[in-house]
Amino acid sequence: MQPDTQQNQPQQTGIGSAASAPMAPRPPQPTGPQPASGQALPTPTTRNPNSTQSSLLIAELRDGMAVMNDGSFRAIVTCKSINFDLMSSREREGVEYSYQSFLNSLYFPVQIFIRSQRVDLGPYLDRLIKVRQAQDNMLLGVLMDDYIDFMSALSEQANIMDKSFFVVVPYYPAGDMGSAVNTSKNFFASLFATQQKGSVRIDQNTYEKAKDEIKNRVDVVTSGLFQIGIRSVQLSTKELGELYYNVYNPAKARYLGFPECQGGKWKCRHQKGVSAKEVEKIQKRRVSHFKTATNGAISSFTGR
Repeated sequence: MQPDTQQNQPQQTGIGSAASAPMAPRPPQPTGPQPASGQALPTPTTRNPNSTQSSLLIAELRDGMAVMNDGSFRAIVTCKSINFDLMSSREREGVEYSYQSFLNSLYFPVQIFIRSQRVDLGPYLDRLIKVRQAQDNMLLGVLMDDYIDFMSALSEQANIMDKSFFVVVPYYPAGDMGSAVNTSKNFFASLFATQQKGSVRIDQNTYEKAKDEIKNRVDVVTSGLFQIGIRSVQLSTKELGELYYNVYNPAKARYLGFPECQGGKWKCRHQKGVSAKEVEKIQKRRVSHFKTATNGAISSFTGR
């Protein structure tokens, strides 16, 4: 048994030690550069990992405004569209002159945002399936089955798009155009740079002044668009949250609703969404539900 004891003896010593006799364990030696006397070791928490949320320029949503990280404010006005192609030449000239007057009346920069979004017919099909299940008339039931089948195939084969039009109204507390120019110049630099997320501190006087100025600017925009024949209204805090959530999460927003507002204030925090597998499960469940409803209706009509 003596050779076995000698063979197992090196396993009781530290790694890399050549002594055959047992030794007291030594504390591990640091491998990196040693700090000078009186200096603290750097902690691993000082390293901030890059994330998608760090690229967001929004600090908070409140009172129908978006408070940006640089202390500026944004309000968004949604606009209804008009059919310019169906107008006569005289009506078109009137719209063009009114739009020119609207642009000349602005004393602040604006941004026109056009968003194209695929229309999700899933909720509409779900309502049709519920109505179909409650339908007792066999003939109307078969007609509804054909219509549901047609709309389901249409939503899968064709990309039905919907366009939304918005006007972004900014306000910089400095009150000069230099802030807007510097912001536009440094847009890509601030977009790709690693940002340190911190709280934005704004005093009450500045905030109240921003609210009043945003309201005045929104009134100018809505009245100017009304002269063109375009109906517009400012988005509320909840509508702002839904818009930003849909823009930043175009795929998940089709299957996940935005959470409810609590306390009349929104905080821009990461929202947990569903994975691609869960989205696929939702689609399969919807298809199976549709097949079950239609097959049951056809069987009851034909007697099979």
